[in-house]
Amino acid sequence: MQIISLLQIVISILVVALILMQERGGDAGGLFGGGGAGGDGFYQKRRGLEKIIFYSTVILVIIFGVLALANLFL
Repeated sequence: MQIISLLQIVISILVVALILMQERGGDAGGLFGGGGAGGDGFYQKRRGLEKIIFYSTVILVIIFGVLALANLFL
């Protein structure tokens, strides 16, 4: 059980770092579903490092969710 909690802490720090590294597109309205101008958001084209950072963030968030459920039931 300790290892799951430790992994959650490490993954949460990585997720925050990856989110901060992502390009800022639009204003604060995008945080609440308003989206930015130009059709950016979840479905915008991503290339290179931006694509790697985006998919890494999604994967780590999924892993974090699985660990949270595992921590709940164990």
